[in-house]
Amino acid sequence: MSTPGATLGLIVATHRRHYSARLDDGRVITCILRGRQLTLACGDQVTIRLGKGDDAVIDTLLPRSTLFFRSDLHRQRLIAANVTQVVGVVAPDPPFDDELVHRWIVAAESNGCRFVLVANKCDLASFPTIAHRLTQFASLGYPVVALSAQRDVSDLVPLLAQQRTVLIGQSGMGKSTVINTLLPDALARVGELSTALQTGRHTTTETTLYWLDAEAWIVDSPGMKEFGLAHLPAVAIEQAFVELRPLFGTCRFRNCSHEVEPGCAIQDAVERGDIRPWRVELLKELLAASQRRVHNWS
Repeated sequence: MSTPGATLGLIVATHRRHYSARLDDGRVITCILRGRQLTLACGDQVTIRLGKGDDAVIDTLLPRSTLFFRSDLHRQRLIAANVTQVVGVVAPDPPFDDELVHRWIVAAESNGCRFVLVANKCDLASFPTIAHRLTQFASLGYPVVALSAQRDVSDLVPLLAQQRTVLIGQSGMGKSTVINTLLPDALARVGELSTALQTGRHTTTETTLYWLDAEAWIVDSPGMKEFGLAHLPAVAIEQAFVELRPLFGTCRFRNCSHEVEPGCAIQDAVERGDIRPWRVELLKELLAASQRRVHNWS
C-alpha cells in the first residue's frame, strides 16, 4: 500500500539507489529508495513521498506490464520496464553479432514486445556488405530500417509513435547518435540527470529515459556484448521463435529433443529448407541454458 498523499512518478534515470523521476506535472526530481531489496529500472512507475526541499523517497513500485532484462546463471541486469517495443541498432562498423540480435528478438517476443532493427551508418561504403545479413531478420517479419543517424532518423520516427521503446545495441553502433538526432537537446538532458544523481566521483546513469510525447518515450541503454536469457522458461523460449511456433507439439514424440528422433517436425522442416538450421541450433542452446538454470536454482 502506498502512503496517503504520495505522488506518481516515472523513473527516467538510475544510479545505484538514487533515481530521477518524472512527475505528472512534467517536473523531474531526484529521489532515493531506502531499505528495500528492490531494483528499479527506467520506465518503472512508482509512488513518491515528497518532503521538504529536495527530499523525496520512493514509496511503492506499481505493477509492471513488462520487464526487459538480461541474465546469466548468477545474476540479472534490468534494462527497462513497461516497454512495448525493442529497437536494436546494428551497423557495418564495428561488426555486429548476428546471434546477439536473435537473442534480443527472443527477449522482445517473450515480453510480447514489437521488435524493430535499425541498420545504422547506411552512408558508409561498407554498408552493402551487411545487406544479406539483414534479410534474415526481415524474412522473419521484423521491420528493418536503414538510416544514417548522424543525418536523418525520420524513417524511424513513425515506428516510435504510441510506443514505449527501449534502444539496445553493441557499443559503437550509434544508439546515442540516434537519440541525439531524434532529440537535439538529449546531450544536455544526460548532463542534467548525471549532475542530479551525483553521489560520488564516478557517477553515470546506467539507462536514461527520454519523453517523446504523452503516449511515447524511449530508453537508451548501455552498449552490451552479451545478452543472456537464462531467466526464460523453455516454453517462453520456444514461443519466441516465430517461424517454429506452428511446429511445436507436432513431432511424433511428445518429448522430442529435435535432434535425430524420427518424425521430428522441426528437423523435417530444416531438411525441406523451410527453417534455417542455425535458428534451430540457437533454440537448442537457449533451451539447454534454461535447463541449467532450473537445475542450479532448484
